[in-house]
Amino acid sequence: MIAEKHQSWHAVDLGIVPYPDAWDLQLRLVAARSQGRMPANVLLFLEHPPVFTLGRRGGRENLLVSEAWLGRSGIAVVQIERGGNITYHGPGQLVVYPIVHLPSLGLGVVDLVDRLEDVMIRTCAARGVSAGRNPLNRGAWVGMKKIGSIGIAVRRGVSFHGLALNVNLDLKPFGWIQPCGLEGVGVTSIQAESGNPVGIADVKRVMQANIETVFQAELTAIDRRDLLRMADLSGTEAVISSVGAASCREG
Repeated sequence: MIAEKHQSWHAVDLGIVPYPDAWDLQLRLVAARSQGRMPANVLLFLEHPPVFTLGRRGGRENLLVSEAWLGRSGIAVVQIERGGNITYHGPGQLVVYPIVHLPSLGLGVVDLVDRLEDVMIRTCAARGVSAGRNPLNRGAWVGMKKIGSIGIAVRRGVSFHGLALNVNLDLKPFGWIQPCGLEGVGVTSIQAESGNPVGIADVKRVMQANIETVFQAELTAIDRRDLLRMADLSGTEAVISSVGAASCREG
């Protein structure tokens, strides 16, 4: 079911952001949104350097290599409060974090997850990849291969964390885990399935259009400094320096 009211949301392109910095920014934005200091919903579009994250269900038991070995490879393992199990993030994967006040939209967490799945499935279809749902696990799937993951947390009615759609990333690190704690499943990407080069910037544009359709929300692009000012965080130098250190990647 699509929302009846057309709302204006902000879209912020952050480029490549280290996971801890993006996590810290999300928490600050959630506080600002829940306290009324940030009047509009916000979508953060970004990529992460290589990192494994563990959800509320844990997931270290599904790590197939040692953390010491990952450390030597420069890949961290981070425990966070989103739903789900272990997953991998890396460049070439489009990540979207919706900082959305769910009660004002009349949505629950399951509704949000349903719509984010729909957004990923539509986005894949627009690039010639037939994806769908799988009762094994939430997200977007191509047969028994996962192409997009979802993990959501909610604090005081405001969502954070979100979706990760595999566009053109190196899939090798997924072989070091049992993705989402599932045995016998694979992982794929839009580029791998389509057999054609696919860029993050192109997929981002398609996804933004699909978000507008699925959520009936008009997206307005703003830059990171406008976001921080809007959320009354412009005086927080740590946030500015962390996000400002992100490099843009249009690949």
